Amino acid sequence: MNYRTLGSTGLRVSEIGFGGWAIGGNANGNSYGWTSDDQSIDAVKRAFALGCNFFVTADVYGFGHSEELFGVACSELGLSMSDEIVVATTVGSNFYSGSVRPDFSAAYIRFAADQSLRRLARDWLDLYQLHNPTLDEMRDGSIFAVMAELKAAGKVRHWGVTVSSVAEGLAAIAAGAETVQIAYSVLAQEPARQLFPAAQLAGAGIIACEALGNGLLTGKYDLDSHWVDGDIRAAMPRAEVAQRVQAAEELCFLERDGERTTAQAMLRFALDQVAVSSVVVGIKTAAQAEEDLAAADLAPISVRERRLLDGLLFST
Repeated sequence: MNYRTLGSTGLRVSEIGFGGWAIGGNANGNSYGWTSDDQSIDAVKRAFALGCNFFVTADVYGFGHSEELFGVACSELGLSMSDEIVVATTVGSNFYSGSVRPDFSAAYIRFAADQSLRRLARDWLDLYQLHNPTLDEMRDGSIFAVMAELKAAGKVRHWGVTVSSVAEGLAAIAAGAETVQIAYSVLAQEPARQLFPAAQLAGAGIIACEALGNGLLTGKYDLDSHWVDGDIRAAMPRAEVAQRVQAAEELCFLERDGERTTAQAMLRFALDQVAVSSVVVGIKTAAQAEEDLAAADLAPISVRERRLLDGLLFST
């Protein structure tokens, strides 16, 4: 495993990070189908054994269950209070009062931080991220004061923002975010054009997510694939599913039999961006951990492959 510095935080993080959305489980919906807690804990342990030190989740994943499983795994590994790992979680979706709703009030963020620390069995959060605040909320700026407060109290070492657009990412950087997490893949390359250079200039770390297009760019699904209720892909528009599945079929030329899977090529594509500190990928099993983390040790996408890839994308 290789490591990169997360912006100006000084944190050294594995090039592939363990995304905790999937292990939150399907019991509460908004996840990726069936999971086994034992299997999830084994996946975390296997990832760590393979050199992954960056574990990224959100309190809303499984309504706290993802955090709990990370806490159990880290406790069993003796890592709860260790600097050997970098633990990040995310706040802003209030699920404590029944229905899930956005909530970036100072009181809620303070409360949620304490709950996350309890579930993760840690005294501090290496990285605390605001979960998709709006542009207006970021431009107002009051949501960032509580992050500075938590940092001053020692509960949070660094803070960042997860965003869904380049404009939101630029607003987060302007507000002083130390990290920005955004979707980046062969089908979503916009961040590389403006956001990544701005982040490098400001010293903000970039965390790339959804490099596998919610798993649909792995080549493991076809147009007839369906998912159970609660799996987020079950609610995706079929046109969007079809676009990604068909793209995966066209991208199969990146696969090298026995040397590189399509999923690894997709992760490698994101890693080849020097502005990216870590590519966070959802992992549910030890086998997935082994496949995904191996991408960090593979050769970059070649110049020839990039030309073929650009020609394919620009022709669609």
